[in-house]
Amino acid sequence: MEKTENVQKNTVENEVDGYNGTSEKMSIYDYEQKYVKRQNLHGAKVILRLLCASIGILIAACLISVTLRIWEFNMYAGIAAIVVSCLLFIIFYIVPLVKILRYPAFQTNVNAKTARAAQKHNRAVRHEVAEKIIDFTAKVEGAGWYDSAVVGAMAIALKTGDEESLMKAMTALYGDSVKKSAKDLIFRGALKSASYSALSQTSRVDALLVAFINLQLVKDLVFLYGFRPSDARLVKIFCRVLQNSLIAYGMGGIKIGQNVVKTMGDAVKGIPILGSAISTIVDSSVQGLTNGVLTTVIGFQTIKYLSYEYKLQEILDGVKLADEDEVEEACAELERELKKSFKKRPAAQAV
Repeated sequence: MEKTENVQKNTVENEVDGYNGTSEKMSIYDYEQKYVKRQNLHGAKVILRLLCASIGILIAACLISVTLRIWEFNMYAGIAAIVVSCLLFIIFYIVPLVKILRYPAFQTNVNAKTARAAQKHNRAVRHEVAEKIIDFTAKVEGAGWYDSAVVGAMAIALKTGDEESLMKAMTALYGDSVKKSAKDLIFRGALKSASYSALSQTSRVDALLVAFINLQLVKDLVFLYGFRPSDARLVKIFCRVLQNSLIAYGMGGIKIGQNVVKTMGDAVKGIPILGSAISTIVDSSVQGLTNGVLTTVIGFQTIKYLSYEYKLQEILDGVKLADEDEVEEACAELERELKKSFKKRPAAQAV
């Protein structure tokens, strides 16, 4: 499945390069045949809501469990833990989720009937994204996320209404500086996930950390690109967030270090303290590495979907749609031919 998606992505990139370099345009019917898949949009929205709720329930359950343990130790500390848990739930779950869902998405899964409206929608999204990037570059100094020269060219194209130049500038931006910034964000998120998990010795805390960091990473990548993936692809991303959190929860109950210690044989025999220390270190490092890798995977999955959908809308923007004038002309010609055939019919019957 992953191999098929990569092949399709490479095909899209070749299509963009090919149609940008020639005057030939792909027809909407060719686009529909190559790139459009049957999707239940309503079903995707429902599944997306269920996934968001599932992630929220998992986070809430972990927070409640940790809070109850603190309450058992001290009532006042438990009350403080309740307040902190509510703040954590809002800041690291509600806020990122709302921000992700509020971002616009390109419409690329279209047909001949909806293509024109999708082109108009995508043009509006491009303008909105360009304005956000230009505004961010002007207001935030030293961020280094975007190439200032390309952003300047994008600002000129946007002001003059030059759609072709705007598209070229955005394509250059996403292919260079944005891609580098995205990789940097992924590395930082993975490092946080690995470091915090290595320090934590509780499965519930590990699950919380992975869920929080994964959601934060997706939010940051969406903010960087200026748009979010479609609902269908967002479902896959949130599935991965939930899966990563459950894996982190399960990893907390596995004593990996004990198996490693056993293989060390006589080196630790009779030294239980050393054996226990080695076990703890190995458990923490392996678990931290696992969570870091899971975070890396979700980061690259997100930018893959974002890049893919941007390239698809770029192809769709250059697609040749069914011209209404041509349709009317064809109908008029058909009407003329029918009139001619009706005029000849009585003469033929008389002979």
